[in-house]
Amino acid sequence: MKLRTLFLALLATSLFCTSCRKSDNTLTLLVWEGYADPSFIQSFEQSHHCKIAASYMGSSDELVAKLRGGSASNYDIISPSSDVAASVTRAHLAAPLDLSKIPSYSQLSQKLRDMPLVKLNNEIYGVPFVWGPDPILYNTTVFPQPPDSWSVFWDQKYKGQISVWDDISTIYMAAQALGYDRPDPAHLYNLTDAELEAAKKKLIELKPSIRKMWTTGAELTNLFQNHEINLAMGWPLMTVELRKLNYPIGEIIPKENTTGWIDHLMITSASTHKELAQQFLEYMIQAETQKKVTDVTHYTPANPGAAQFMTEDQRKLLHLDDPDSYMKRIYFWQDVPRRAKYNEVWNEVKAAQ
Repeated sequence: MKLRTLFLALLATSLFCTSCRKSDNTLTLLVWEGYADPSFIQSFEQSHHCKIAASYMGSSDELVAKLRGGSASNYDIISPSSDVAASVTRAHLAAPLDLSKIPSYSQLSQKLRDMPLVKLNNEIYGVPFVWGPDPILYNTTVFPQPPDSWSVFWDQKYKGQISVWDDISTIYMAAQALGYDRPDPAHLYNLTDAELEAAKKKLIELKPSIRKMWTTGAELTNLFQNHEINLAMGWPLMTVELRKLNYPIGEIIPKENTTGWIDHLMITSASTHKELAQQFLEYMIQAETQKKVTDVTHYTPANPGAAQFMTEDQRKLLHLDDPDSYMKRIYFWQDVPRRAKYNEVWNEVKAAQ
């Protein structure tokens, strides 16, 4: 009787554990807003009999802090931008990819694939996903003529009507206003102490004009929608969302050009679902999926083959008709050797009265 009871107990435990394994088919994502929209995620969930659970990050530093702070095992997929992708790779926080299982990789933009951001010891640690600028967003009823320079942020006429991102990329914007991107735009990411001090002073001068600093895309969208602001540095994602709401939003890259980003999809080294994660990466960079992603984000896809699923107007809006010319107007984020110093300066700006 005892043996039979023990057998039944062991059988129940075995069935329970099998059930656990079957239900543990969830990919967890820590990505930028818009990268896990149901319009393209549900198809993968259905075809692979899994669930996608997404958390959204507000900055590159938040992503790195979570990965280094012991939370890496909570996530399978991450979407580092080009300012931290290299450091994530060097720190072995991501796993090398088996490109034989990601056949669509060869379809991605050659220019993006050639960049060294996610390469280490002849291995590839991420796939380019989407890219885009940090443009000026503005209320077209307040600005019948598009503001064509970063200097408009310091125009007292718009005091209290401005929002900037709570992120060190706002330092890049101030540095551009000071001309530190000339003649070498890459210098924005390696400013001297004196240049950082000047950028800090420039941003402290701007503070009385700032209604609020935004941390998420949804927050910036709400600031415009609630008529709290009329001018901001933002992302094309907010432009799309505001147009859906019939808000009179405009978007422009000013004459000084702007910074921008290349977002990658990477698999964390701590992921316990690496096979499924690689299948997810393959799905996300396929041309048809990339088109669906751009419908949500209005970011330019890394797979130029997405253009075949678009109208001519869509291709022009996403600059797929001439991506090389558009890229020349964007100073893509790079690894910031003194990132801790930039964050220290940014915190001083925020603390200033």
